[in-house]
Amino acid sequence: MQKVKLLVDDKEVPLNEIMSNVLNNIILGFIDVLKGVPEEKKYVNVEIIRS
Repeated sequence: MQKVKLLVDDKEVPLNEIMSNVLNNIILGFIDVLKGVPEEKKYVNVEIIRS
């Protein structure tokens, strides 16, 4: 089972099941094609820092 948590400025944004699945599939699909990423992933953290 996957759990997707979206935080914006340290405030959690509630996600319904569809949006949770969409974010999960987009992020995992992107990193699965990168070299050096383990096949089995227990935890993925993505941060976008805007200045």
